[in-house]
Amino acid sequence: MDGTMAGSYPQIKLYAVSTCSHCRALMEFLQQNRLPFEFVYVDELLGEERRDTIKKVKQVNKRCSFPTTVIGEAVVVGFKEDELKEVLGI
Repeated sequence: MDGTMAGSYPQIKLYAVSTCSHCRALMEFLQQNRLPFEFVYVDELLGEERRDTIKKVKQVNKRCSFPTTVIGEAVVVGFKEDELKEVLGI
């Protein structure tokens, strides 16, 4: 999905690992709620792109754990459905 805004939702960027069940569940949650989002599988990146992406994740989540979701100015670490709903207003 692309990162265009739909309705009044802020931009959603998901940093994930391709083998992570919590990451997959979070993606399914966003898709089921028809929320546009961008995602990147950090483990599939190489070289400088991977280093730069990990640096971005560490700026919002010092532990660099996954999934890390950036929703506008908010950050949700892990798949916390109630917290995501609150941040998204759904």
